[in-house]
Amino acid sequence: MRESELAVIGDAELVEELSLLTTQAARMRARMADIMAELERRRRTARQPPAASRRCF
Repeated sequence: MRESELAVIGDAELVEELSLLTTQAARMRARMADIMAELERRRRTARQPPAASRRCF
């Protein structure tokens, strides 16, 4: 939205839009954290040697 478009929108609508965007941003951050955790889990799994080659003493 351009500044000229924002000027004609009422306060309630701006607050509602801000709330919506804030919620979307929070969801995106949570999703990013989930993706990063999954990538880390996969990285750790890839580094582990296969169970058959591990020695048990």
